[in-house]
Order: sequence, then structure tokens, then C-alpha cells
Amino acid sequence: MRVAVAVGVSTPPVATMRSSCTRRIVAVSYRFVSMHMAAAPLSRTLSTESVAARLTSAGLLRTKGLIGANWTDARDGKTMPVYNPSTGEVIADVPFMGSKDTEDAISSAYDAFPAWSKLTATERSQLLRKWYDLLMANKEEIGQLITLEQGKPLKEAIGEVNYGASFIEYFAEEAKRIYGDIIPPTLNDRRILVLKQPIGVIAAITPWNFPLAMITRKVGPALACGCTAVIKPSELTPFTALAAVELALQAGIPPGVLNVVMGDAPAIGDALMANTRVRKITFTGSTAVGKKLMAGAAGTVKKLGSKFRNSGQTCVCANRILVQDGIYDKFAAAFSKAVQILQVGDGFSEGASQGPLINDAAIEKVESFVEDAVSKGADVLLGGKRHSLGRTFYEPTVLGNISSDMIVSREEVFGPVAPLMRFKTEEEAISIANDTNAGLAAYIFTTNVQRSWRVTEALEYGLVGVNEGVISTEVAPFGGVKQSGLGREGSKYGMDEYLEMKYVCLGDMNRK
Repeated sequence: MRVAVAVGVSTPPVATMRSSCTRRIVAVSYRFVSMHMAAAPLSRTLSTESVAARLTSAGLLRTKGLIGANWTDARDGKTMPVYNPSTGEVIADVPFMGSKDTEDAISSAYDAFPAWSKLTATERSQLLRKWYDLLMANKEEIGQLITLEQGKPLKEAIGEVNYGASFIEYFAEEAKRIYGDIIPPTLNDRRILVLKQPIGVIAAITPWNFPLAMITRKVGPALACGCTAVIKPSELTPFTALAAVELALQAGIPPGVLNVVMGDAPAIGDALMANTRVRKITFTGSTAVGKKLMAGAAGTVKKLGSKFRNSGQTCVCANRILVQDGIYDKFAAAFSKAVQILQVGDGFSEGASQGPLINDAAIEKVESFVEDAVSKGADVLLGGKRHSLGRTFYEPTVLGNISSDMIVSREEVFGPVAPLMRFKTEEEAISIANDTNAGLAAYIFTTNVQRSWRVTEALEYGLVGVNEGVISTEVAPFGGVKQSGLGREGSKYGMDEYLEMKYVCLGDMNRK
């Protein structure tokens, strides 16, 4: 759950919206692309087939799983189609893998762990740096791949490549800064020290909304620490993961260090949970699945790092916009006007700022949330229906007079819908904001520095932006409180998730 609070703001922030990340609606140019240079524009008439052919020719459209050094089909030969959400066309079929394939991938990662973990920190650092360089050298192609399978506008996709690659660069540097400790002993013939060692094989389960960044933010620190990994990307967006590991192999990261399986999600998840050789699960997805993984991890006492919310998204987008009553009408009018100019279209279309929702289930969920809100008294200030483009395109929507009994105020709509809620006092805004079982990110916009500090301390969220909406960065810890997950990703703190501490006591040190 994410919330934005506008307190005593004279000028409302300009909005941007994206279906791929539920909603980004609280800051000027609030989207990752605003931080990066865009790629050269592509033709509006690019077809799925033409883009796929171009990526195949570049060697980046891999259509098989990776186990060790081998690009492989599912053991039983089953496949599944992957669709372009903008057109409904099949991009290609990929293996529908299951438990046996997962066991093979775990064995591969387990066998690769001793050699990889024994490399010096400098050696791992150099290989990660080469991987980063290849990601950046191929960012236009990977961006096209993200747009093809996920639907987000190409500029945003290129922005994701920059953002995702930054984690590999950062953790290439942090690989050389895994420090232990020396503790003053309680007895004069003892010496006490603490070592930090890689935890072992990790499993990374990632969603479709950021098909590159969600992977690099997990495997970057894992590899830097000396761990090996089994990656399970979303069945909706597997190609980005496969392209990323292809470039990792080209960078010289040894076969087996990274493995990719996709297909039967429950079977793959159960295999990862049950296998004692998997020592950590890092997961981004829905609360329900996160709780199931936590229960499964208990059986083999795995370390668990989860980032999950009701939406199954891991982006720090505003879910509710709380506006002080005195500026509510002015804000709602200006905000709706800003949203109205957003262009909806195929991710490869020139000027598109919002692409399609990922599938039919997503747009049906959006419709049900909007219908529920309207039936309970919400005003549709803008949009509120499917877009004329058809398929899973939905109009950028602003809803006014949202109340706490509406589903949209309690759960993430998973679509381009901005719910506006009134509040009168600072205390009321804090109470509304904290009235949730989740707590990833919140934002406050105010000209009063004392108020910004009070509200920041009172908000029960893992991340807080003050007069700023673009706060995700590889150098800061990312993670929530309550049911928004366990642990932190990114920054130096993210390294600790993949390390075990070992206490060593040296005795009889006074002997001569």
C-alpha cells in the first residue's frame, strides 16, 4: 500500500500514470524514464513479428530455460505462449517447466556454488561490472523486449534498463566491501571475530511489472556476496529474464551461477520450498503467495526476504491521494486536467505515456473497483471506462470523494486509477494513511518543514518521500513494514540479506 498526502500545498503536483505500475501520481514527471535519456523513437507500425525478429537476430530473444550451460526445454516437452499485451499476438512459446526442471536448476546452482563463492571479491566484482556494461550496451534492445512482452511505453522500458542495470553496477562495487568484525574478548587468552559468508543457493521469484529491475535488485547482491541463484520470472514476462542471463553468460559469469525456470508456478514454488539446498527465498508478488512461501520456507528453515502487497507490485506508486479539504477542489480540477493530456497507446507508439494492462483479468479488476466506488458515491472526474483502443487499454481515471468503505481505498486497483480522499487535519491524514495492513511507501507534500518531519515520523511506512516522488535508487534500502514484506533490497543493507554471520573464537592465544 502506498499513500500520498498533500498538506497545505498551494499548487498541486503534476500527475503521470502507468498501468504497468498501478499508479504513479504524486510528483512532477514521476516515472523512471524521467531520469534517463530515451532511445530513438520507433515506428508506430512495428509489429510483434518484426520486433521479435530483430531481437532474435541480436541473440536476445531466448525461448528456452537456462539450466547450467544449457538452454533447455521442459522435461515433458510442454510449452506455453507469451503474448504481447498491446496486440494479443503470440511473441513466442517458452517451456512450461515444473518440479523436475526446478530440481535440475537447483542442482546446477548448488554445484556452481563452491567455485563461485571461492572467487575473490575482486574477481566477482569484475564479472558483475562486465555484465553491467553489456546491459547498458544493449539497453535499447532490452527496452524493446520489455515493451514487447510487458506493454509499458518504450521510454519507460529504456528507463527500467538503466534503473535495473544500476543495481548490477552498485553491487559490483559493494562486492569488495563485505567486512567482518573483531570484538574485544572477555578473557585475555581469547580472540573473537565475526566472518560474513555467502548463504548459498538462493531462489528469486519475480513479478511482471519490472521484468529486469526486480531480477537485478535480487541477484546483483546475491552474486556479489558469492551466492548462486535460481530465477523464476513471471510467466507473463520471461523473455527479459532470459535476455539478462544471456548477457551474464557473455560477461563471463560461469554457467550454473544463474539458472532460469518458468511455467507451472505452484510446482516450481513447491520445489524451491522443499529443497534443503535452497537457503534463501527472495520474492516479490502478492500477499497471498508471500504468506504461502513463508509457510513453506518454515519447513526447511530458509531465510526469507519478501516484498509483497495486495497488488503483487513492487513499485512505489501512490495508491491513495489524501488532499486537505481547503485545497481539494482546486487540486482535483488541476490534477484531472494534467491527467487528461496523457497519451494512451501501444508501447512502441510515439508519445505514449500509458500502455495496456497486462491481461484481461487485470482490466476486469480495474472495472470492478471503479464500479464499486461509483456505487458507493464516488465521482468519476475523468475516465472510468475502457479505452477506445480496445483490448486491455483503460482510460486514465480520476475518482473523487473516495471513502474508506470503498475497495479502491483498501486494496490496490492494479491499474491507472487515482482515488482522491479528503481530510481536514494532520492527525486525520496520518490516521487514514496508517489504516492499512501494508506499508511500503508514502509521500507528503507540504511547505511546512516542521510538519514534514512530524508526519514522516508518524507514517508507518518503510519509505517516505517528502516533496519528492522519485525516491527509488540503488543506494538506499527498499522495503516495507507490516504486510509489505520482510528485509530490504538495494544499498549496503541489501547485502546482509545474502550473508550469514559466523562467530569465531580463538582460544589459548597466550601460549608461547
